[in-house]
Amino acid sequence: MLMRTFEDLPPGLTETFGPLTVSKDDVLTFAREYDPQPFHVDEIAAKDSFIGTLIASGWHSCSLNMRLFADGLVLDSSSMGSPGIEEVKWLKPVRPGDTLRSRMKVLESRASRSRPSLGLVRFHFDMLNQADEPVLTQTNWVMFATRDAEPFSGGRNALAAAADALPGAVPAREIPPVSANPYFEDLVVGETDELGSYTFAPDDIVAFARQFDPQRFHVDAEAAKDSLFGALCASGWHTASVWMKHMVGHRDRIRDYALSHGQRPARLGPSPGFTNLKWLKPVYAGDTIAYRSTVTAKRASASRPGWGLVFHHNTGTNQHGEEVFAFDGMVFWERRD
Repeated sequence: MLMRTFEDLPPGLTETFGPLTVSKDDVLTFAREYDPQPFHVDEIAAKDSFIGTLIASGWHSCSLNMRLFADGLVLDSSSMGSPGIEEVKWLKPVRPGDTLRSRMKVLESRASRSRPSLGLVRFHFDMLNQADEPVLTQTNWVMFATRDAEPFSGGRNALAAAADALPGAVPAREIPPVSANPYFEDLVVGETDELGSYTFAPDDIVAFARQFDPQRFHVDAEAAKDSLFGALCASGWHTASVWMKHMVGHRDRIRDYALSHGQRPARLGPSPGFTNLKWLKPVYAGDTIAYRSTVTAKRASASRPGWGLVFHHNTGTNQHGEEVFAFDGMVFWERRD
């Protein structure tokens, strides 16, 4: 099969990728590393959760859709990565044993104004289970080189070089001590939590990418030199999954504080999805990303008595003080009453 370029992805094109079966070990392995909430890692605890059964992390579902897309199209294309995700909706849980397919449609395409050798393609995905039920929908742009594009070469790109030249790296922020156990009613709109920092080691970048996003600039440091990014960089889904890892760690510290003071910790339920996810700058091997989360709004749930829906804006900032990652999320949060 010939490598597909920007010109080979016209609006209206539809394809289906897969199948891919998700085992219980797959669910547990991802969740233990990136999203160890009880309903993702413990069958017994999951029975008493919001969902009532063991389910895959939503970030795992996104990563699996990426793998289906990679195997079905991206690895035989001139893909140059994605600037972000417009919207993801987690419609139904992905359970151990589910067999998934991804149905892709090209919504629109346009040439890049700043780089004539690149084009942007907007995709919509419906990831379906074995009963043809949509479990996830996703809309996003991907960059592709044009058919006559000149090869990229010359080490790390100008964007990365400019970042390296910034004076005075910003040190990773310390995590402040936990001093509260907020229920829905206690959350203050505008309040920001420091979730912690993570350094992306080359081996970690490659290990994640080999499983979920094996594009050359994520798995091969030498090949990455001739890509748009100029050096080995993390998959965007890796950057997002590490945010989730730190959010769960933050909640665990709050839980431990509550238990040590004789309180019952407030529970979090699942997330319906997210919007406006942006990968603003590459995350290169050796970069340290500090993650934060800010409450932007909240409202009582009409469908789930005893729960509220909390909206939050989340960011990741590298050691140069540059924001590399951001998205707007939502999550069900237990009410005090």
